[in-house]
Amino acid sequence: MSNLVVTNLHKRFGGLHVLKGVSFTIDGPELIGLIGPNGAGKTTLTNILDGAIKPNSGTVYLNGERIDQLQPYDVAAAGLGRTFQVTRSFRRMTVLENLYVPALAMGREANRNEVHDKAMSVLEFLTMDHLRNEFAQALSGGQQKLLELGRLLMLDPDVIILDEPFAGVHPKLMEIIYHYIRRVNDEGKAIVIISHQMDSIFSLSRRLLVLNYGDLIADGPPEEVKRDAAVIEAYLGAEEGAEQATGA
Repeated sequence: MSNLVVTNLHKRFGGLHVLKGVSFTIDGPELIGLIGPNGAGKTTLTNILDGAIKPNSGTVYLNGERIDQLQPYDVAAAGLGRTFQVTRSFRRMTVLENLYVPALAMGREANRNEVHDKAMSVLEFLTMDHLRNEFAQALSGGQQKLLELGRLLMLDPDVIILDEPFAGVHPKLMEIIYHYIRRVNDEGKAIVIISHQMDSIFSLSRRLLVLNYGDLIADGPPEEVKRDAAVIEAYLGAEEGAEQATGA
């Protein structure tokens, strides 16, 4: 069971204080939405969690192991994986070959038959086995998102961060992505979804984390967060937010 403990993260870029003491815990297979206005610090937080950048202070522990000073490949090996807003598949490789890459890159080439069997199992899980010999560049935007999820599943992570998984996706395929996010979560994976599509976030998430100018201003169930005055103000502005919060 996953346990991610983020404590008092600060990140500065020159004179810009991007994260200001962010703390939260993910305990077990939670399904969490991470939201906030543009410039809130979501990307910076994600890049710290996956090892791409280091915090100025604070710690991140995954299953009791400190990971905030590790390189991204070591973070992935420890059990945290992410997708990207702009998909990063190997476009001139087949879907099946794309799934091989993470496992082989992590040094699991000793038994290639096991890697192949795992890849076929992931394709079956995502109902993409009919696409296994298609080149990644031929996939639709939604299929690219599913392929990225499949590559993460090849590493069997405990915590999965999905960065804008619905961006540019056809509404019909979006429902399919919803289904697989829930299914992966039901398999015991903790999932954090970053999205500007509020309908999707409120539909899927059981808990919301809200960042604003580097501060974590809310953490709780979606219905509770939706009524939070600080959240309303962050999204709508101080004057209009005050009216919403008071029912004016």
